[in-house]
Amino acid sequence: MKVAIIGTGYVGLPTGVGLAELGHEVVCIDKNEEKIKKLQKGQLTLFEVGIEELFQKNIASGRLTFSTRLQEHIPGADLVILAVGTPPHPVTKEADLSYIYAAVEEIAPLLKDYTVLATKSTVPVGTGDKIEAILAKTNKDAQVDVVSLPEFLREGFAIHDFFHPDRIVIGTKSQKAIKLLTELYRPLGEDIPLLIVSRRSSETIKYASNAFLAVKIHYINEMANFCEKTGADISEVARGMGSDSRIGPKFLQAGPGYGGSCFPKDTNAMAYMGRQAGINLSLIEATIYGNDARKQQISTRIAEAVKDLPHPKVALLGLAFKGGTDDCRESPAIQIIQNLIGIDADLVAFDPKAMDQAKILLGDKIKYADSAYEAVKGADAVAILTEWTDFKALDWDKIKSLMRTPHLLDLRNLLDKSTMIAKGFRYQKIG
Repeated sequence: MKVAIIGTGYVGLPTGVGLAELGHEVVCIDKNEEKIKKLQKGQLTLFEVGIEELFQKNIASGRLTFSTRLQEHIPGADLVILAVGTPPHPVTKEADLSYIYAAVEEIAPLLKDYTVLATKSTVPVGTGDKIEAILAKTNKDAQVDVVSLPEFLREGFAIHDFFHPDRIVIGTKSQKAIKLLTELYRPLGEDIPLLIVSRRSSETIKYASNAFLAVKIHYINEMANFCEKTGADISEVARGMGSDSRIGPKFLQAGPGYGGSCFPKDTNAMAYMGRQAGINLSLIEATIYGNDARKQQISTRIAEAVKDLPHPKVALLGLAFKGGTDDCRESPAIQIIQNLIGIDADLVAFDPKAMDQAKILLGDKIKYADSAYEAVKGADAVAILTEWTDFKALDWDKIKSLMRTPHLLDLRNLLDKSTMIAKGFRYQKIG
């Protein structure tokens, strides 16, 4: 099957690599000429666990190509996937659909034979209807089914999730489109979990899912605050809660709050859609407010740890919004560091993969180290802001010997408390 994917970001590129590995002929299209030139040369433009080998393999086979030219690839495609960004509006926080609609207007005149146009970007309810209206106005003769095909790829685990999906949601009532998309995913196996729903239900599922997970994260962080005041241990509480099959253990890790390209954007967009529909989505609204407050709470905790020291040094381990990715969009670590910039302290940061992305956001307002050991040298406090397994494997005896004051703030509950105390650290965890 010939597939054209519009967009080469954290959704488009892993999807393209995955579909090529399934045997399809895939072209990923982007207007960014510099990015496309790198991809054509076999240079990945993002970090994702497990993508490198499949990326190189499918380029070599010719099943995966890259281009800036829609007119060369859209007319012959069986399936066109929209995977462009839908960033939040700076004021209302609603999803900005300008990139989606601009892409559709460019694609519309190029559609010839029957084509499925699938929206994989996260878009508000009713977007498919508006896409159909653009197509009808621009190319009334187009034989096209507009389908919602939301992505559920976790950053850092996108390749794994592509090949082991919990579900594949297809939003359409067109039997022809259902048949084509069933064939698209058939190489995954006979038991692929296809869920066929209406387009508007499909558009809602992604938002509803992410908002629910965000609520779960906010809830466990509130419970962590409660544990700190009462003497309970949030790790034990979360383990007890997660053992209940109705709750489950995932997203019950207390920390500095949620971030990334999805949860902040999607919760805000869901809240906006609720207000537009006249529905008070109170849990989501409270979660958004609480998550913003959470990052300020953590910033204050770090500042308090060194407030009585003359011009202290703070080592900050982790810049990406979570381990396994270089993505710093809405990263709690970045926002916490931005809150700390005004305090009287030297701030030195290190991340195994996200240094370049972080420098774009933070510039020269802080210092950067080439390793965790360099970052902690002479530090009065070290704060773990991202749950990289690399940090768990560090030589913590060496780190203690390098620090001026062995104060460790484990803000991801990554390490064992008793072990760190035995090593001589003043150890603080979440909850």
